[in-house]
Amino acid sequence: MSEIEPTELGTRLNNGDDLFILDIRHENEYEDWHIPGSENIDVYDELTESEDEAAEEALSEISEDNEIVTVCTAGIVSGRATDVLQDMGYEAKTLVDGMNGWSRVHRSAPIDTDIDGTLLQVARPGKGCLSYVLVSDGEAAVFDPSQYTEEFDALLNDYDAELVGVYDTHAHADHVSGGREFAEDHDVPYYLHPADALSIDVTPLEDGQTHAIGRVDVTVIDTPGHSQGSVTFAIDEKALLTGDTLFHRSVGRVELGVEAGIEDTDVESNAATLYESLRRLRNQPGDPLVLPSHDPGSPEPPVSARMSEVETENADLNRDRESFIESLANDVPDHPPNFQRVKGVNVGNETVTDEELSTLELGPNNCAAE
Repeated sequence: MSEIEPTELGTRLNNGDDLFILDIRHENEYEDWHIPGSENIDVYDELTESEDEAAEEALSEISEDNEIVTVCTAGIVSGRATDVLQDMGYEAKTLVDGMNGWSRVHRSAPIDTDIDGTLLQVARPGKGCLSYVLVSDGEAAVFDPSQYTEEFDALLNDYDAELVGVYDTHAHADHVSGGREFAEDHDVPYYLHPADALSIDVTPLEDGQTHAIGRVDVTVIDTPGHSQGSVTFAIDEKALLTGDTLFHRSVGRVELGVEAGIEDTDVESNAATLYESLRRLRNQPGDPLVLPSHDPGSPEPPVSARMSEVETENADLNRDRESFIESLANDVPDHPPNFQRVKGVNVGNETVTDEELSTLELGPNNCAAE
């Protein structure tokens, strides 16, 4: 069986290579979560039941002009699809580990900011997650890292920078944070607001704190609502790392902590709190870049927008208080997969094995209110 590694696929797609990405999963799974640009031909049952002739009939309409990459959840059944396609005369490869592997791909790029240092955005296109690495005068800080901490170690090595702190904007519900592990590995503080650190030891964040990373100041702004401990990090008043509080075209949802059983508030009061937090962000000086911790689809870094642009494009920011609360409290989209357990791990209420960690967060990112 011919295979292609997820990182190689990501690079080739980024380079514009003419590939046909064939997702053979059931249609509902494909609709929930897939590689952008892929096409779905549901032959999963035929392949698992060794009904090769039926699978061949469904696959026979595929053009022979492009190299095919087959995709399923874990790369097992899609391997069978590759074998069938090769027997039919197609050039085909299997994506190693399927969507599981795709979720581990990371890409990074510097953000154009007027600071005395470098701010890198690290994207996980398979999850829509965005992390950040700030480097200045030989020091570095990492914000909202994924559990795949080797990706961030590589960037520290590339910039020959010493890690001095790891920060999370909040206890995430869609992915397992690598913050605690990364901080422990480097013997540096792990920063999180105490309202989101229910059963873990952290270095607490407080509103108005300023941390110097090299020659760049990072200031903490309390912005609760999405979670009780959500904060935003202002980078020299030039950029705002807004976590899940403010996205470019939406805002953070307000019911996840309540439904996970770790917040004693209700969705209406959370929505009202978020409304005030957003007002506070909009009142920050200048016209800073808004840099959230998620972006829908498959983000290609750098993903950024000025606050003035966000205010124009984000309908949630133009609602009055009453309609804002009503909308967020009642128009609830699908939840992120396993969000109760993911949230539980990130606040320290739950422990999972390494094997469980690799699959716990798989699936689409659904942390925006719409």
